[in-house]
Amino acid sequence: MKNENWKTVRLGDVCEIQSGGTPSRSKVEYWKGGTIPWVKIGDFTGKYLSKSSEFITEEGLNNSSTKLFTKGTVLYSIFATLGEVAILDIDATTNQAIAGLKIIDNEKLNTDYFYSYLKSLKDEVCQIGRGVAQSNINLSILRDFKIPLPPLEEQKHIAAVLDKCTEVIAKHKRMLDKYDTLVKSQFVEIFGDNPIENGKWKVEKLGNIGLCKNGMNFSYEDNGFEINCLGVGDFKDNAVISNCEKLPVISLNEKPSEEYLLKDNDIVFVRSNGNKELVGRSVLVHPRVLTTFSGFCIRFRLSTDSINHLFLLQFLKMPNTRKNMTGRGANIQNLNQQILSELKIPVPPIALQEKFAKFVQAVDTQKAKAQKSLDKTETLYKALMQEYFGA
Repeated sequence: MKNENWKTVRLGDVCEIQSGGTPSRSKVEYWKGGTIPWVKIGDFTGKYLSKSSEFITEEGLNNSSTKLFTKGTVLYSIFATLGEVAILDIDATTNQAIAGLKIIDNEKLNTDYFYSYLKSLKDEVCQIGRGVAQSNINLSILRDFKIPLPPLEEQKHIAAVLDKCTEVIAKHKRMLDKYDTLVKSQFVEIFGDNPIENGKWKVEKLGNIGLCKNGMNFSYEDNGFEINCLGVGDFKDNAVISNCEKLPVISLNEKPSEEYLLKDNDIVFVRSNGNKELVGRSVLVHPRVLTTFSGFCIRFRLSTDSINHLFLLQFLKMPNTRKNMTGRGANIQNLNQQILSELKIPVPPIALQEKFAKFVQAVDTQKAKAQKSLDKTETLYKALMQEYFGA
């Protein structure tokens, strides 16, 4: 409950704020044999940051623009991936894309409360970020951020409530991960980890068992016909999307032709993305409502009864299969229909495929319950953030 009587202060008045720095990569002596943690955005994997993927030497620290931030400092990303937050659980250095915020008086500002407040700013910060190639905010903007400052005990209470929510959210996510691992294990148990190489079954090219179609290109100036659209940002970690009415709605000048409308059991791939690791990611769809797909995607539709769609989906997600869909391109990585069409697909007996599919369906029933609980808790978390911070 945000109280109008709470004092509001500038971040610059309650924190010492500095950005990190990067020792010259050309100077081997700054890096080789280093023992001082040097953290990047990729090291932000939870509330507390206790390890780094790189290290610098004492010489690298003393002869560069980087600074040593002590344990308890709050790290905040100010460049490219804006608004990510972590609390240092170690002494560490960091790069210039990250600011270190050291609380001046812990009797006035609680670290856990401060962390939650910064998390609440994510959307706002992304909106004000500036930059042509990559969004950023400078330290002056950060210092001028306002933070509500309730009494210390109230700060601790708010932080405890929000931490409890995030713990429950993490628990649900771990359970969903376990279900995914269970499905992968069952696939390997039935078909092996590389069913192409075992020589047991016939092998077909993907292009011989179905049809590919690139998604729609449209202009934001189009209008007249509204329709849900599956885009790259909607894939996330989903294996199946069964609720397309929750997808973003776009405007077109007219209704798309049938070939651009998704149908039950279509599999959609990420065709193009700046992150090479995301290219080739696939998702199975059950549209339920009129839905199209963006030009950064490729739709695949089975045209044979010899392949079960759930078996195919899992095979497409296997590491060996993903390696064969490596994107091409210098900046934006790309997948195309030719690469997809040449993918080799094993064709085990349909009875084996259906046995696996029944197992997946049973697991999906449990996943749906876990997902419902996760959605409920995330909704509660957002409501609490709004209540406490007006986020």
